[in-house]
Amino acid sequence: MFENARTFETTYAGRPVVVETGKTCGLANGSCWVRYGETVVMANVTASKKPREGVDFFPLSVDFEEKMYAVGRIPGSFTKREGKASDKAILTSRCVDRPIRPLFPKDMRNDVTVVMTVLSVDPDNSPEITGMIATAIAISISDIPWNGPVASINVGYVDGELVLNPTLEQRAKNKLNLTVAGSAEKIVMIEAGAEEIPDDLMLKAIETGHAEIKKMVEFIKGIQAEIGKPKFEFESMEVDHDLFDEIEAMVGEDVKKALDTDDKNVRDARMQPIYDAVHEKYDEQYPDQGAMLEEVLYKLQKKIVRNWLYEGKRVDGRGIDEIRPLAAEVGVLPRVHGSGIFTRGQTQVMTVCTLGPISDAQKLDGLDEETSKRYMHQYNFPSYSVGETRPSRGPGRREIGHGALAERALVPVLPSVEEFPYAIRCVSEVLSSNGSTSQGSICGSTLALMDAGVPIKEPVAGISCGLITKEDGSWMTMVDIQGLEDFYGDMDFKVGGTKNGITAIQVDIKVDGLTMDIIASAFEKTRKARMYILDEIMLKAIPEVRPEVSKWAPKMLTTKVPVDKIREVIGSGGKVIQKISAECEVKIDINEDGSVFVSGLDKEKAQQAINIINTIANDPEIGAIYKGKVVRIMNFGAFVEIAPGKDGLVHISKLDKQRVEKVEDVVSIGDEIVVKVMEIDDQGRINLSRKDALADLAKRNAAK
Repeated sequence: MFENARTFETTYAGRPVVVETGKTCGLANGSCWVRYGETVVMANVTASKKPREGVDFFPLSVDFEEKMYAVGRIPGSFTKREGKASDKAILTSRCVDRPIRPLFPKDMRNDVTVVMTVLSVDPDNSPEITGMIATAIAISISDIPWNGPVASINVGYVDGELVLNPTLEQRAKNKLNLTVAGSAEKIVMIEAGAEEIPDDLMLKAIETGHAEIKKMVEFIKGIQAEIGKPKFEFESMEVDHDLFDEIEAMVGEDVKKALDTDDKNVRDARMQPIYDAVHEKYDEQYPDQGAMLEEVLYKLQKKIVRNWLYEGKRVDGRGIDEIRPLAAEVGVLPRVHGSGIFTRGQTQVMTVCTLGPISDAQKLDGLDEETSKRYMHQYNFPSYSVGETRPSRGPGRREIGHGALAERALVPVLPSVEEFPYAIRCVSEVLSSNGSTSQGSICGSTLALMDAGVPIKEPVAGISCGLITKEDGSWMTMVDIQGLEDFYGDMDFKVGGTKNGITAIQVDIKVDGLTMDIIASAFEKTRKARMYILDEIMLKAIPEVRPEVSKWAPKMLTTKVPVDKIREVIGSGGKVIQKISAECEVKIDINEDGSVFVSGLDKEKAQQAINIINTIANDPEIGAIYKGKVVRIMNFGAFVEIAPGKDGLVHISKLDKQRVEKVEDVVSIGDEIVVKVMEIDDQGRINLSRKDALADLAKRNAAK
């Protein structure tokens, strides 16, 4: 029945890989299952028969589908089925899209859809890497035109050694999470999060990953040679070269004048009459080719800008390695916990930092072991930031990707939960956009974190590097690309880091790949730019972290109780912890290991809650003074509750400095009084003294 079924085997980073084709999904253009250890991902690729009308781009969509059955879990939603893609699934889709997109024909407009479905997950073998390999195989053996194959790998840095596709145990000690994709000759995608890794080590990690990638690429080529389908012919949407030459002769000089400005609004205003003139002349001659005319004008602008850049001229007059004018400001909003605005040319980002209790950490429902994250970075890109008008529809894939990049850049410098027991959320609002807003959000977020009093280890800055290549193989790079240079250039090489090293990388390219020389050049230029931004702008705006959190931020105190005492602290039905929370006006979170986090706006009340919790969990300390509540009165004394469930007796002789005839003469039920622990007998009964507590407090006050 399955006469077309084939199996291919190899190893990758020392672990077995099995590829199965021809048994399932027979109606897809290309399909395969890839087993990496016990991780299984199915990839399917399909293409439309005809080009999509009215589009001036290649319509590719990539989806990474996480199935909870792959890890033996039932989804936590009300419907008990997978809903919209998680942020991690979207980020994986982007990591697959970026290396495969430039290798499709640029003049093809047929819709192409890639779907990776995770069927089984072995924690030691990444489903993301498995999905990337499965995608490359599915497209390679399909009939869809593509200049692949490529392959991807993860590189870690564990115990001073570079490790390929690190296991779960190795990832626990990993200081580098680098994903590299490449062809046999070049690097086509880089995505990284790192703990201040030096540039030379990062370069070595990329080279090490590429060496293993080449082996997988050869394996895929072997499969393609054996079972690959002939590639179909498609209707080319290449522009008419004669028409291009005509329009260049007509408006070429006008376009050069229009583009020669550092102001995006001025440029757009100058270009509008040029568009109008071209359409006025050619619309009647080409009544159904409006998109073609737009494409010609796009390619004309691209040609001009690329030639200028290659000759060392930038549209805003800067030098090739010169950064646009910079500005930084902190404390721009009065009631928030921390805020900062970072401006680079016409790119401007405001980040607002909010601190909360640990229970505010984001809960994750995905395929890996991470169930929550304490630091959340979100990025918003409203239409007004580019001078356009459209309704807000919530974050798209681009916004999620840029937010994740900034998050990766900052996580390595955050204090541990023991040092700073807060959940932290940064929201970057793009106020104006003309290139590299994601890197602006890294800078703005560093400012906001420092303004909020978060004791980060080092400030982080981000910058991008662009690329122009020629058909003869020559190339040049430039730092701090603005929107036009990104739009018409070949690369957006984004690097975030501290003075000590790199914390995040994201690379987008439009060519068939990057050589190691290009990557080394980008590292060098972005490193110098980071140093300049940090020293000359950011650290002048806020030289060091605020010594304290904002008065509007919750004050967080921590303690730890024995695990067997957690139940007593919580109480039956949560009564004890709810009582403490209400009386002290705090929020209390208790972890399974006995860690207790108390947050409240009033630090003294938070400390009072900590004292009560410690008293419940531990025997009262003899000689310690507590503030307690009178709960019972007897003729021989008063019982005072010093913590929920813990009370002691103040004998009538210990109620006051002078003789007391009647207990009610000194205290009433419900009164709060200070008491000192004098004795705890063999049966755990606590003897208290108000008289000694008052005397000790008087001595302390006198000493002050």
